[in-house]
Amino acid sequence: MTMESVLHPFADAATAASVTVSTQRWLERAVIGLNLCPFAKAVHVKHQVRFAVTAAATREELLEELRHELQVLGAAKPEVIATTLLIHPQAMADFTEFSFFLREIDAVIRDLELEGTMQVASFHPGYEFAGSASDDVANCTNRSPHPMLHLLRESDIDRAVAAFPDAATIYERNIETLRRLGHAGWSALFASEAQ
Repeated sequence: MTMESVLHPFADAATAASVTVSTQRWLERAVIGLNLCPFAKAVHVKHQVRFAVTAAATREELLEELRHELQVLGAAKPEVIATTLLIHPQAMADFTEFSFFLREIDAVIRDLELEGTMQVASFHPGYEFAGSASDDVANCTNRSPHPMLHLLRESDIDRAVAAFPDAATIYERNIETLRRLGHAGWSALFASEAQ
């Protein structure tokens, strides 16, 4: 079943719904539509993506939400929840602050004894790869409508990579795709609700 806008105790329902819609649109039009992640479509069409929207506003609140969501994912059957998008529109809006926060994720995984079991990828509206210019369209491969953490099982990653023999080339292919598309093409993906 689809895990629609899982609301944490202090999350506002209307905001969570809006955030979920914009995230789903990004997932469908950019991640799946441009094939930035060849593994995303299967879990999306099977309704195995958990959209967990939090009103966390501080580092501490977000760390607590991350702990909770890692435990939920770890306890769930993969056919029910394959992956979780922990979307935190009110925390870590500044990309530099977000970058420093990412260093704390490994400690959370260690504390929960999930090393070798779980991984967390990151997406942010202001994402910049190290050494890239802020206006480099290649940054859009990791730019999402809201700051978010993507929680994955390592076993699922291993299976996906085994099924996709050229997995190491995905990053380079995505950069080529975005450079061909350009900023105007990227913006056009989200220009209309009716696409």
